[in-house]
Amino acid sequence: MNRPPVTTPRPGRPEGGAPLLAAAQQRAARLEALLGDPRDPANPHSSAALAAADTRGAPPEPTEALLGEAGVGAECVPVAAGGLFTRADLLLAALRPVFRRDLALGLGAAPLAAAAPVWAVGDARQRRRTAQLLLNGGRLAVVTGELAHANALTRGGPSAHRARDGWILHGRKDLVRDAHRAGAWVVHARTAPGRSVFLLEPGLLPADAVRTLPGAPASGLRGTPLSALEFTHCPLPADTLLGRPGQGTALALRTFQLDRCLVAGAAVAAAETVLRLAAHTVFAGRDTRTVRRRHTALAPLFADLLACDSMATVALRALSLPAGRTPLTTAALSQVVLDVLRENLEDLIGVLGTHGHTPGSAHAVRDKLARDLPHASLGHTGTAACHAVIVPQLRGLAAHSWFRGAAPPPALFRTGADLPELKHRLPPAADGGDLLSAALLSSAERLAHVPRADGARTVLAALARAFTGELHELRRRCTALPDAFDPAAVVLSDRFALLQGAAAVLGVWEGQDGTDAFLAEPAWAVLALSRLARRLGITAPAPPEDCVTQVLDELARRGRSDRDCALDGGAPTY
Repeated sequence: MNRPPVTTPRPGRPEGGAPLLAAAQQRAARLEALLGDPRDPANPHSSAALAAADTRGAPPEPTEALLGEAGVGAECVPVAAGGLFTRADLLLAALRPVFRRDLALGLGAAPLAAAAPVWAVGDARQRRRTAQLLLNGGRLAVVTGELAHANALTRGGPSAHRARDGWILHGRKDLVRDAHRAGAWVVHARTAPGRSVFLLEPGLLPADAVRTLPGAPASGLRGTPLSALEFTHCPLPADTLLGRPGQGTALALRTFQLDRCLVAGAAVAAAETVLRLAAHTVFAGRDTRTVRRRHTALAPLFADLLACDSMATVALRALSLPAGRTPLTTAALSQVVLDVLRENLEDLIGVLGTHGHTPGSAHAVRDKLARDLPHASLGHTGTAACHAVIVPQLRGLAAHSWFRGAAPPPALFRTGADLPELKHRLPPAADGGDLLSAALLSSAERLAHVPRADGARTVLAALARAFTGELHELRRRCTALPDAFDPAAVVLSDRFALLQGAAAVLGVWEGQDGTDAFLAEPAWAVLALSRLARRLGITAPAPPEDCVTQVLDELARRGRSDRDCALDGGAPTY
């Protein structure tokens, strides 16, 4: 195979004032070329090679080595520390080729959440050491603390108490990703007060005080090595503490926020591969009339993918807005994205049938993503953590924010528009604002003036009114919530998250500049929003038949030409 030489991208800001998005897309194109055609059996980074490593339960070492040589670790290091990171949405754009091929591989190459506590509260030495590790191709592992509704990946963990010269760490954490290969560990531990976070370098710890033990095999993310870490009265110097004692809970929430958004965006990229392979399989060599008659079920799945990409993009971009408001937005949007993708992976079985599980086929890639996604998103634990962010704010939002707040800047919904750099420092307490509900109301107001004869836009206006009506009803029900926890609030939280998703889809559709004629038309948004309305169980007009036809025809065009089926719509360079 002829492949371009591996060269490490130059850290820092793009030269000559080049737009940051264009620079990230150039790095993505370079990765596409390096990784090569996933369908080529001679390619060591092909779908078949990645699938074989997954079957063995082993990392795809040649591909990991390639990514290390290509300098992808710089994507998670802030520009100020010598790396390439400016915003979370640009990190996803740069590493999208990796996520498209293998969700686990991409998440291992992008330890953004693991590094977040270091960039947020670390001192100069800690930041410098972590930057050096990632820029040199090293790995950073995170030892999470126990969460409510914990699963195997988040249950348990060590505790630490003060000693004369620092701290003593004791306890065990099962199922730590990449623990035995990492050059540093970010350890969340129980302390008095609260929880605290430590940055540890395994080589500097007493050998008899820490053990790395083999972990049990997992059903998903099988190419990510899992180990158990056991600390036995392990002495820690005082300078291993990140930030102040007791900051661990706030740092864990910040870590979760970044991780959940990145997983949602990465999952969209991986799901796009499944849909593109399915579309190529179904549509290749078939005429348009046959496609419309036999494969209509693919149209809503395509609309859902575009909606999920819209939500994930808005969530990642929202991280760069004033931090007090983003935890609510990002928790809601990431929850909806991951829920919808899980449902659609199940629905694809009915479209694809049960035959054809060859390496790299739509069936095989779908099956792998279906196994990986619950582990990557922490399944029920992740959903419970989203509820923990949203539920306590519902009553205050209903009383003080909804129908009063200002809409977010239009740049939030425009992928190519500039936004501030993401600030890793700990955000202040949530201020009670809700940007996306305000955006929903603004979109509904603008659509209210659409002429009745304007077909799909009239339906879009009716959908916006229906979502606005649901927000009124949600305010009524949330205002009546008691001071004590009420299980009904969890149901209301789910409904709120779907409304946030609807606002993101409307915002992204309105933000189109006309470059892509299909995305500028309302057909995909009508179909996607009709699906969200159905999930809410609210009365809304059915999508016109021509909307379904337009969406299906576009998917057929992309499938036949092997074009990306997400918002970007570009053709992979392999």
